[in-house]
Amino acid sequence: MSKNVVIIGTQWGDEGKGKVVDVITDKVASVVRFQGGHNAGHTLVINGKTTVLHLIPSGILRNHVECLIGHGVVLSMSALLKEMAELKAADIDTTKRLKISPGCPLILPYHIALDNAREAKRGKAAIGTTGNGIGPAYEDKVARRGLRVSDVLDSSLFTSKLKEVMEYHNFSLTHYYNADPVDYQTTLDEALSQAEQIKHMIVDVTEQIHQHIANDENILFEGAQGALLDIDQGTYPFVTSSNTTSGGAVTGSGVGVTDIDYVLGIVKAYTTRVGGGPFPTELIYDVALDKGDEIGKVLGTVGHEFGTTTGRQRRCGWLDIVTLKRSFNLNAVTGICLTKLDVMDTLETIKICTAYKIDGVETTTPPFSAEGYATAKPIYIEMPGWKTSTIGTDSFDSLPIEAQRYIRKIEQLANLPVDILSTGPDRAQTLILNHPFE
Repeated sequence: MSKNVVIIGTQWGDEGKGKVVDVITDKVASVVRFQGGHNAGHTLVINGKTTVLHLIPSGILRNHVECLIGHGVVLSMSALLKEMAELKAADIDTTKRLKISPGCPLILPYHIALDNAREAKRGKAAIGTTGNGIGPAYEDKVARRGLRVSDVLDSSLFTSKLKEVMEYHNFSLTHYYNADPVDYQTTLDEALSQAEQIKHMIVDVTEQIHQHIANDENILFEGAQGALLDIDQGTYPFVTSSNTTSGGAVTGSGVGVTDIDYVLGIVKAYTTRVGGGPFPTELIYDVALDKGDEIGKVLGTVGHEFGTTTGRQRRCGWLDIVTLKRSFNLNAVTGICLTKLDVMDTLETIKICTAYKIDGVETTTPPFSAEGYATAKPIYIEMPGWKTSTIGTDSFDSLPIEAQRYIRKIEQLANLPVDILSTGPDRAQTLILNHPFE
């Protein structure tokens, strides 16, 4: 019997979803990307060779896997074509296995201009977006003025629609943000040229998914970012512009809620965050100044915690069970995949946040908004480190006993099993204790 599995990042993103998607796609017919845009960055390492993906589903490195971009994804045609060219240079052909929904909202140059103009105007209150136009594109979608992939297939229709929406956005750019307008003709010519290069890949993705279900074939739904960045459930306003929780797999692809059989929650063995927003367990360290918390330095440098898409330094801190348990509930997580355990191999002592103290009151309920975290102080339990390498460990029993106890403590606190354990960046460095598709 086939299964439909959703993979979700359960923290603030960068948990290592791409590698895990790649590992378990040996048993699927299709991988579906259902939200976000090219602000995502998935790094895959296979036999020491690194591949970085942004828009294209991580199943592209498996020759038998069809890769579908659902209508919940905002699509930059220029970013997609650049990524396809990079994969082609690495002898990975995407043209036959990659399919794009006609319902994908388009990211166009004026979205990028607006994104950057807004962040500049916010100054110190900037959200910390990637500047790739993701938010403004989703805003246009909700406002029902957005242009979609289907529009660009009709050049005359697209020409008139683009002119109207660009007049609106250029007025904002010039009159409110004091920024330069985006040239209409250049935008039009580039979009029509790019559409010619991708039109053979545009299909009814929702219908394609349901055909796989009818054929009793396994499907993997791949999320981007992390659940705590969800536009509705995350640490608002320091969130992304889409639904990053498992419900987004339904709305962004066109399947029903009862079509989902298993949700794999990816958990980094510590916590990281990019950009602004609350982070109670943060161990502040500035890599540029080489100044700050020494544990934060270890996590950031050993873990190579720099954004795949932007190169920005990630903020690092201890594992936070308070926010994780909320995330597990929001996503109806079935099992955990624990990543980057090896980053903590040298630590003498390891902490886990099990509660907050807010305004002097202890609680295990996370605040609803970013402002609610203003006085949140983490309450920790401490565990001994294992002080030896776990990289490439080939069985759970071969792990140092302290590492085993750390994993068991996470299972106990989360009331969920650790089904997969990543023991290094390479595809081969993965322990599958319970395969989601079996």
